[in-house]
Amino acid sequence: MEEIVVGLDVGTTKVCALIGEVKGEVVNILGVGEAPSKGLRKGVIVDLDATVKSIEHAIVEAEKSADREISEVYVGIASSYIKSFNSHGAITLAAEPIEITVQDRDKVIETAKGAALMQNVEVIHVIPWQYKVDGQSQIKDPVGMYGSRLEVDVHIVTAAVSAVKNLIKAVDQAGIAVTDIVLQPIASGEAVLTEDEKDFGVALIDIGGGTTDISIFYQGSVVYSKVIPLGGSHITSDIAIIFRTLMKEAEMIKKKYGSVLPNEVPEDEEIEMRIAGSDEVKKVKLREVCEVIRERMIDIFTRVDASLKESGFYDKLNATGIVLTGGTSLLRGSVRMAEEFFGGLPVRIGKPRNLGGLAERVDSPIYATAVGLLRYGAKHISAVSSTEKDWLAYIVDRIREFFKSIKI
Repeated sequence: MEEIVVGLDVGTTKVCALIGEVKGEVVNILGVGEAPSKGLRKGVIVDLDATVKSIEHAIVEAEKSADREISEVYVGIASSYIKSFNSHGAITLAAEPIEITVQDRDKVIETAKGAALMQNVEVIHVIPWQYKVDGQSQIKDPVGMYGSRLEVDVHIVTAAVSAVKNLIKAVDQAGIAVTDIVLQPIASGEAVLTEDEKDFGVALIDIGGGTTDISIFYQGSVVYSKVIPLGGSHITSDIAIIFRTLMKEAEMIKKKYGSVLPNEVPEDEEIEMRIAGSDEVKKVKLREVCEVIRERMIDIFTRVDASLKESGFYDKLNATGIVLTGGTSLLRGSVRMAEEFFGGLPVRIGKPRNLGGLAERVDSPIYATAVGLLRYGAKHISAVSSTEKDWLAYIVDRIREFFKSIKI
């Protein structure tokens, strides 16, 4: 039986709701709903009522598209209030090697999680990326193995409690329950990365409207993440301020004519642009507009590069490199600029993979987070089911041991 999953991407420029059915590797898109995002700035809610209305609009549209009602969603989050770090945990099991149980695995994760228990901070993710059993590293899952000492390396993502509560409240006031909150770059990775890329080492750079979200995957898991409060809306704002035009006009020009390689734009090519506060139209050189775009992209890439180098995993990116996604990645020349900027590392654009149903509606990097939320949700449902099976097996084993110990 397939599970219906709903993803809600509450971004700075748009709110997108997707209803999907995950069948193995394929995500069948059943419903799509979108609305302009009116109440966020740099990923943070600044107008609750406006955010609620945007969410309601997207939800209603998705419900009509899928011809079914939505009751709960997986919600993406990315803001300047997101913090992440790696932590280590270790426990001694016994003097002599014993079989490691689910409870042992949970206990060692809790010891690693202790570093994140700070005031006014909500833990969003605790992601184990490596276990060690008696010093042997790179173990994916220690349950069932024998050992006397168990260690774990985890990646922990936290957010300000207020940011999380405001997001949950906005969704709740739109009449929908939040199943889970997911860091947006982690969700995007589920949509656009291959398993080989996650194993060998890859950096996912999701350049959205208000933020640029970074995540590094290695050995199949997230090992680093960071949110930079810069994105495509800052490019739009630069154009609007420098050329004295409206934000709406600047956004249209960016999408229609924008390039990060101004030297490849004919020097005499001009475009028309409305002057803010009047009906007057003026002509400006397109190359000058593209130079403004490039300068902001240099700013974004400079911060990304610093983050990648501080991660401690930069040397793991040589094989698969960098994957760009998000709406701003669609600017002409973005891949070539990134290849030059990041020292020749391989770079590609990441679009959602293995789609069915209304695939043509979401076949773009713009929808990476929303599609990824569907995949994340499906994995979560599967993991819960597996955990229940683990507990059942544990109980059955204890019952068997009990009856074996009874002498009749």
